[in-house]
Amino acid sequence: MDFILKGGQVYTDGEIKKQDILVSDGIIVSVSECLCSENAQIIDCENKYIFPGLADVHVHLREPGFSYKETIATGTKACAHGGYTLVCSMPNLKPTPDSYENLKIQLDAIERDAVISVKPYGTITVGEAGEELSDMEAMAPYVAGFSDDGRGVQNEDMMRSAMLKAKSLGKMIVAHCEDNALLHGGYIHDGEYAKQHGHKGICSESEYGPIARDLKLVKETECAYHVCHISTKESVAIIREAKARGIDVTCETAPHYLVLSDKDLQEDARFKMNPPLRGEDDKNALIEGILDGTIDMIATDHAPHSEEEKSKGLKDSLMGVVGIETAFAVMYTNFVRNGRMSLEKLIEIMSINPCKRFGFDNSIKQGAKANLTVFDLNSKYTVNPESFLSKGRSTPFRGAELYGECLLTVADGEIAYQGE
Repeated sequence: MDFILKGGQVYTDGEIKKQDILVSDGIIVSVSECLCSENAQIIDCENKYIFPGLADVHVHLREPGFSYKETIATGTKACAHGGYTLVCSMPNLKPTPDSYENLKIQLDAIERDAVISVKPYGTITVGEAGEELSDMEAMAPYVAGFSDDGRGVQNEDMMRSAMLKAKSLGKMIVAHCEDNALLHGGYIHDGEYAKQHGHKGICSESEYGPIARDLKLVKETECAYHVCHISTKESVAIIREAKARGIDVTCETAPHYLVLSDKDLQEDARFKMNPPLRGEDDKNALIEGILDGTIDMIATDHAPHSEEEKSKGLKDSLMGVVGIETAFAVMYTNFVRNGRMSLEKLIEIMSINPCKRFGFDNSIKQGAKANLTVFDLNSKYTVNPESFLSKGRSTPFRGAELYGECLLTVADGEIAYQGE
């Protein structure tokens, strides 16, 4: 289908201006003013905004192994609903993608069912058990990088070996940083809420300690390194200092860590994720890190579970919340509408930066495959999890009033989501 997105405010080359976009056979033919074509359908985008497709390097699609929580089909439809055209899928699956044979099960499902581009990770170690390196060489041509997400690599020598191997393959280590020896059965932040309500806490050092260890290894091995879901002020400071020394490190945080803290906790598992919501000083440090560029990108850590798994309160429910369908609106409402961040900056951290770091390209430009999303930034709505396309319903933003509705997502030249 040929179509023209007419009269939208288009983000190209770091700036936003009113333009039309002509797409023919999935390819962007022209980005200019006053375009017309006899055979093209006109899609009115007046007073709407057109961005490069959003990109999330940390999403749990749960297939294979846990399709009752999410599938490639439901997860990617949810991503498209959120404005995403590319995501990287985490490897804590069954079987874990620690060999090409296991990875191919996921690749086949992606080829069959995905409505957007999905780049999977291979594991760092076999079974994510931390004892033996995965078959990284066989998987390297097919993966975005290597991660044991959900588990930290506890052994320093094992992480060094992984970094050296990843370096030789031209791939990145994407690290879930968590020191198991410091967890002590904790499940929320070791802060005031935990003390006041009798919960076991997770200390901040369990995150920033492994980051500090790994950054020393990155300097030694010269491996490209990315830190998942940072949540503490110490993590921000350590990464800022490492960047100043020229260490090849990037990092992400999630919208919930920037908007909420442990003072917002309730006895409800929709506030339970790993790492946990930290203190107000941590939240403020993360905001500063986003604004000054220490934190490179937003990733949702979209982690759906079944209703039963999330119905047992803070103590006994599984960790993880969904966020792919609300991420842009949460960030836009809380940072752009109130003047704390420019819209251009938001697009950088939700689209441009993740693609640049991981070697993808979703630019809106002549000759490229169409990967773009259309938003009505004036559309206000109340978050209702029952309207999600994801199987997951557990979100800390249930009932929040947000601005920014995705109207259309075009992924790899095809319409992946279109609102009413």
